[in-house]
Amino acid sequence: MNAKYELSDLIPVGVAAAVIIVDQVTKLWIMTVFALHEQLTVIPGFFNLVYVTNTGAAFGFLAGDKTWLRQFFFVTVSIVALVVIALAYNHLKKQSRIFVYSLGLIAGGAVGNLIDRLRFGSVVDFLDFYLGSYHWPAFNAADSAITVGVGLFLLGTLLQQIKEGREHSR
Repeated sequence: MNAKYELSDLIPVGVAAAVIIVDQVTKLWIMTVFALHEQLTVIPGFFNLVYVTNTGAAFGFLAGDKTWLRQFFFVTVSIVALVVIALAYNHLKKQSRIFVYSLGLIAGGAVGNLIDRLRFGSVVDFLDFYLGSYHWPAFNAADSAITVGVGLFLLGTLLQQIKEGREHSR
């Protein structure tokens, strides 16, 4: 296999590295300044900073007591996702730059949460949004990067389909 890499191939690595740094620094700050389950109201009725941990996935999916099987599952899923991202990168970078940024965001978020799982057996969450009685589960910078990355990926896919539709109609 003779892969040719260019300077632009460092873009997703740089994006991922920035996400990992922001994620880990913000989590370190929360763990240093807050006691577990402590919260600080930032915008009353809308936003708190809170220090909680999540042994599950998004929205507490599969959360529960820390077990080696759950830990193995989430670490394996993270590693598989990173391998899929790496394999998809060479194909997707040729289609649109939006995929390059989206994959960097997703990879950085996955690594940020993977670091927590390996260090603590759970993920540190601290962003707590709510409106009245409607409460969004707490999340972190890595989760935000994954969400934005998936959104960009979907947008890139939609734009690619529109572009291909226009080309086929000519």
